[in-house]
Amino acid sequence: MDFYRNHTKILLLILLALSLTACGYLIKPKLKTGMVNLAPGSYQIDKQHTSVLFKINHMGLSTFVGRFNAVDASLEFDPMHIENAKLSAVINISSIDVNNNDLAETLRGSSWFEADKYPQALFNTTSVDVVDATRARFNGNLTLHGVTAPIVLDVVFNGGGENMLTGRYTLGFTATTRFKRSHYGMDYLIPAVGDEVNVEVFAEFQKN
Repeated sequence: MDFYRNHTKILLLILLALSLTACGYLIKPKLKTGMVNLAPGSYQIDKQHTSVLFKINHMGLSTFVGRFNAVDASLEFDPMHIENAKLSAVINISSIDVNNNDLAETLRGSSWFEADKYPQALFNTTSVDVVDATRARFNGNLTLHGVTAPIVLDVVFNGGGENMLTGRYTLGFTATTRFKRSHYGMDYLIPAVGDEVNVEVFAEFQKN
């Protein structure tokens, strides 16, 4: 009897695993790649599936990595006229997360971000240059620490499709940029803590 019970349990576990695998295939969107194949329209960022990371050299010994948890963004997008795309983004500085509460509070303070005085970082596009079928350069202005200066976001459109979990058309988006923090009046502890900041954005945008 125990032999049959054990085999029945094993069969049930196998059936459960197979059904879960099938669910994974069913909910995965049928993505179209290439910017010209993506749906035009107005998009809003999916905050639950977005990460903004920053990386900076620490003492020449390692790369220090942090993130911002509160981000909002909108995208106006027409695949036939990529050059007219508009991206606007807002980062709440107080949402900085470095996996250390004391250090995060220090970074919010007067020697670094001065989050009470400059609570947000803003990005707005000024022009867009197409690189190839999936990549574009979003030229724009970054306002940080009370200073506005030009930067370039190197953007990759990963694809787009109908998300069965949300019922909304969604496109995937990866962007990178780099800048010198000293250009924004943040020169504390240079060069022990690097001047150049690398930013990586991993985002999903939902069509309105």
